[in-house]
Amino acid sequence: MLIGVVAYFVFVSLPLSAEIHQLANKTVAVVQPLLLFLMLFISFCKIDPTKIRPRRWHLWLILIQAGSFIVLALVSQFIDNYNVSILFECAMICMIAPTATAAIVVTDKLGGNTLTITAYTIMINIVTSVVFSLFIPFVNPTVGMSFWQAFTIIVKQVFPLLVFPFLLAWLVRLFLPNLLNIILRIKDLAFYLWMVALAIALSVTTRALVHSNISVWCFFGILLITLICCISQFYIGKRIGSLYADRISAGQSLGQKNTVFIIWTAYTFMNPVTAVAGGFYSIWHNSINSYQLYKKRKKDRAERKV
Repeated sequence: MLIGVVAYFVFVSLPLSAEIHQLANKTVAVVQPLLLFLMLFISFCKIDPTKIRPRRWHLWLILIQAGSFIVLALVSQFIDNYNVSILFECAMICMIAPTATAAIVVTDKLGGNTLTITAYTIMINIVTSVVFSLFIPFVNPTVGMSFWQAFTIIVKQVFPLLVFPFLLAWLVRLFLPNLLNIILRIKDLAFYLWMVALAIALSVTTRALVHSNISVWCFFGILLITLICCISQFYIGKRIGSLYADRISAGQSLGQKNTVFIIWTAYTFMNPVTAVAGGFYSIWHNSINSYQLYKKRKKDRAERKV
């Protein structure tokens, strides 16, 4: 995370031409989704698709995400203050945003159940596409999109990165077992790809925060709202997961968000200022992930000594 932040400030401080900066932006736009694709592909190679099943905690988490979004959307219609309405929009997209594709990698590293979080990731992307599309006219009537228009745009943005690696991994499992064995023998490959993707994501987040034109009050308000949303969702997810012996997977499913989705939906459907929420949420959930990985490594070392 620190490498990503420092890399941004080092890069912008170099005496480089505008063409180089444009090339860097284009490169990041290609490399970032490619890394996510590879991470998911490798993670899905470890999973037998026939064993993916819905769990009861999936329903509870879906109800929490969809329900909180709907309630916030309805309440926001009675708010006239501009800054307060921005904070409501930030909370809305932080709650409805689907599980991050990288959550499967982190869950695997933490010792969670990758089958259950994969199932939830697929389900919540479908639910998010439907619920978000239905309530866009209430949240921002100026967008002027019908349900099907918004739904189609979201599906085109979200599902290729989720479905294609899943199908490719399934095909490799069925028809290329030797290649599958080679992929599985490379230990923690998806995790190292996630580390690179994380550094790039924090560089992009830093750029978005530096170039945001919002008031100081609104800036710190969004910072606080995203922190509350992040901590509360990790906590609630873990609490519900504990009831079904799947604490790690449920916590990551609800707490680790697709922040690219947050930023993209903010620019596409809502007040662009709310895109800052995606940047802050990225910092919070990755900080929590880093702490969890630190605790897991410390625990494993203690167990090995015993």
